[in-house]
Amino acid sequence: MPVSLSRRGFLTRAAATAAAGIVAPGAGLSLPPPRQCFAPRLVVERRLIEVNGKAASVFGVTGPDGRQGLELGPDERFLFDVVNRSGDATIVHWHGQTPSYQQDGVVETGYEGPIGPGERHLYDFATRPGTHWMHSHLGLQEQALLAAPLIIRSVEDMVLDAQEVTLFLHDFSFKPPEELMAQILGVTALRGAAGAPPGICGAGDLRSASLVSASDVYLNHVDYDAYLANDRTLDDPCVVRTERGGRVRLRVINGASGTAFWITLGDPQGEMVKGRVIAVDGNAVKPVTGSRFPLAQGQRLDILVDLPAGASLPVLAQREGDRARTGLILASPGAAIGKISPVASVDAEPIDLSLEARLEAVTPLRLKTADTKRRIALAGSMVPFLWTINDRLWADHAAIRVDHGERVVFEIGNSSFMAHAMHLHGHVFQVVAINGKPFLGAMRDTVLVPAFSTVSIAFDADNLGRWLLHCHNLWHMTAGMMTQLDYKYAV
Repeated sequence: MPVSLSRRGFLTRAAATAAAGIVAPGAGLSLPPPRQCFAPRLVVERRLIEVNGKAASVFGVTGPDGRQGLELGPDERFLFDVVNRSGDATIVHWHGQTPSYQQDGVVETGYEGPIGPGERHLYDFATRPGTHWMHSHLGLQEQALLAAPLIIRSVEDMVLDAQEVTLFLHDFSFKPPEELMAQILGVTALRGAAGAPPGICGAGDLRSASLVSASDVYLNHVDYDAYLANDRTLDDPCVVRTERGGRVRLRVINGASGTAFWITLGDPQGEMVKGRVIAVDGNAVKPVTGSRFPLAQGQRLDILVDLPAGASLPVLAQREGDRARTGLILASPGAAIGKISPVASVDAEPIDLSLEARLEAVTPLRLKTADTKRRIALAGSMVPFLWTINDRLWADHAAIRVDHGERVVFEIGNSSFMAHAMHLHGHVFQVVAINGKPFLGAMRDTVLVPAFSTVSIAFDADNLGRWLLHCHNLWHMTAGMMTQLDYKYAV
């Protein structure tokens, strides 16, 4: 798994890549014709990791360098043969990329089928730079760690004199995902029988966000066995020794299936360090300074932090509504490494839009009046465990239709007792309003819509096809919270 890379290290690896015959477009050599067998491989396979002193069999996505995930240089094309050696049918979605509709890595839209055991599929598309990731879009495989970083560097990244460190977060259980889903269904049924609030909300139940407290919302469905940072827990954390300059670019990816985190630079009960958020979901933002940032499922943060000489810094991810946490440790040369408890002293509050409201895109959408405005209603129930978009489950979804070239605005209103991290495939959107208050926010592909809140996004319909819109809480998506964006004249 990508963890740390200096500028010198990146240049060395880039030279080695070129020597191996993997050459970016525009480098003086032409690309091979499609489906030539020498395309580098991404291998989906089973692997063993150790969690809490026990061996666990999980999925993995291994790149050509033998590590989990993939790193590409500026303007380097995504030209890879995905080989399935896992023993199960699968498919891999490129979260944050905007390929053509045939290459999105999903089966639900009907353009692609699963990659069977022993089979392969060639992907070939232009990349979007930034901090992204890849994960299964078949069944519940994402929960079993079929997920990995996808880092696409830009020319600007090479100018930035900072050591790169990737922090990939996941929630882990020794139980099979199907057993967890059955457990969720059983627990919610018991809650209903005991008289707890079922959390059933219709479109007319949307409340003012100011009237909702932490005690009103549901936060987590599963008590996981561990929370992982680069496949490790705080009992045996990943330790990254920093370079003498001490400047680090943290690429933080929330690959968890059901968990949102607060990211902290330092221990909230001890010393904290200020950092600067410079990108979200792979898109540059005007720097925002802070020590603690919310991160929903599927979202990413790029944070610049300067580590003083002789110091070590825990970068922690604490689960909302809980004391459990994970993370890694940055340590300057010679610095002592202290023990960090995997349990904080107090529960974390629900993640919120405090950071979102402060973000401003470096490259926003061009100014244009919206051609189409659509209301997207999120609702759901704990008993039965069902989550809907526009009052429909995925099995009975009504596609949202748009015309190519339109400026589209979605007003996403959440009338349920749970937050939803909404991800739109194939497009990048701008956050343009929170609870009816307009502003020109960040460019994203995944946005948090808290309980009883409304978030508006705008995007240009510039990528023909059929595309998914869904909650990135895997349990909510599986229970129905997904629909489809259709171009009226799509293939």
